[in-house]
Amino acid sequence: MSEEEIRLFPKWYTVADVAVLLGYGETKVRMLIAQGDLKSVKDGHARRVLPRWVDEYIERRCAESDAIA
Repeated sequence: MSEEEIRLFPKWYTVADVAVLLGYGETKVRMLIAQGDLKSVKDGHARRVLPRWVDEYIERRCAESDAIA
C-alpha cells in the first residue's frame, strides 16, 4: 500500500471538528456539551468527542423533530 492509499480516520474529534461537522459554532458545541446534549471526555485541557456520540446527537435531534412534526 502506498502513502497515497493510506487514509487515517480520527478516533475522536475536537470541539472545532464537531462544529464543522454539524455546521455549528464552537460556542454552540461547548454549550451542547455543558448541557449534556452531546457527550464528551476531558483530555488534558481539551474536550474530545467520539464519532458515535456525534451520530447519537444527530439521531436524537432527528427523533425529536419527527416527534414534533
